[in-house]
Amino acid sequence: MSKKYEKKISSEKATLTIGDKSFEFPIYGGSTGPDVIDISTLYRDTNMFTYDPGFTSTASCESAITYIDGDKGELLYRGYPIEQLAEKSDFLEVSYLLLNGELPSEAEKSKFTHDITYHTMVHEQLNRFFGGFRRDAHPMAIMCGVIGAMSAFYHDSTDINDPNQRRVASYRLIAKMPTIAAMTYKYSTGQPFVYPRNDLNYAENFLYMTFGVPTCEEYVVNPILADAMDKIFILHADHEQNASTSTVRLAGSSGANPFACIAAGIASLWGPAHGGANEACLKMLYEIGTVENIPKYIAKAKDKNDPFRLMGFGHRVYKNFDPRAKVLQQAAHEVLEELGVNDPMLEVARELERIALEDEYFIEKKLYPNVDFYSGIILKAMGFPTEMFTVLFALARTVGWISQWGEMIKDPKQKIGRPRQLFIGESTRDYIDIGKR
Repeated sequence: MSKKYEKKISSEKATLTIGDKSFEFPIYGGSTGPDVIDISTLYRDTNMFTYDPGFTSTASCESAITYIDGDKGELLYRGYPIEQLAEKSDFLEVSYLLLNGELPSEAEKSKFTHDITYHTMVHEQLNRFFGGFRRDAHPMAIMCGVIGAMSAFYHDSTDINDPNQRRVASYRLIAKMPTIAAMTYKYSTGQPFVYPRNDLNYAENFLYMTFGVPTCEEYVVNPILADAMDKIFILHADHEQNASTSTVRLAGSSGANPFACIAAGIASLWGPAHGGANEACLKMLYEIGTVENIPKYIAKAKDKNDPFRLMGFGHRVYKNFDPRAKVLQQAAHEVLEELGVNDPMLEVARELERIALEDEYFIEKKLYPNVDFYSGIILKAMGFPTEMFTVLFALARTVGWISQWGEMIKDPKQKIGRPRQLFIGESTRDYIDIGKR
């Protein structure tokens, strides 16, 4: 395990003055990043709550997993820069890192890879679940249902108080998510399910199960596509306390089993403001249609009175270039060159990228292409329908979710989540009989 940094207590205190009374609250510092004011006694001392819609100024937990510095454009997994991991590591090694806090030794990596690989098969009865969905069901709807149902099949790994069961559940989720995601795609196309192969690595196996067709012809995985897929998985593995991760932690705080918690995370990720951003980006490219239409849409984007927004540019957290986008920028160009795809929509994407990197308006407002822009281009070129984009996000993010969940379970200070509210409804009033209303 990585070194445990205890929060540092500052000699200074925050003072809150209300009327003629003053209240002091301790200030804590972490290993890096902004200090925090501990207001856990605020309600007890002042009979008041804080008001923070979206919790954007509130730390809900202590965590040692992922750190983001949006001003610097920095993303660290357990202290390692995302650029180094994407270049030198692979997804399963990164998964081990997120789960355990340190990079594995050669022997540890070999065992972990073996354990994940030999958990990739799903219970055969789970296949029957798919027949209950319409063929045109959104893949994320299927993922929510099937992942949540895993708790009905794997009873031996739902005791959250048993460290071994937590580990087994974590391995099962990481291992089976690609299989279920591929089955979701196959179900929508009417093709038979393809079982996993133990001789392929994580990304290769997913592509094989997704695009291979049993008995018809051998599917050979393109190494450039597999490498790009692996990078997409690494870059999406975790991203601090975002909406879906917070959902997993909140669900887990009640003692819910890990499969239910991950299903809750998938539901949260489905939103277009979160995991659906790359899907929304592709829909925008379709709306623009051709390169000739780009100037008109650029003008619309610059017009404050026009509701049109360019999706895939800028980021809520990163004030400079998204570090994940830097990695995928090169991968996107390699994939497009390898496949030689002749797609007007991808030509629109290329031209938008060029403009965003050169236009003063974009540069001034730091509206650089983000990870959703490039991942959407790559997945589209590979042949994934846009409805599958968020499924792939969920596949990659599962390891982050389960790592955060495991950290929360072991935290002695964690308690069931219970946000407060600023009530603005009717105050007490008496019931009126229906005939007198």
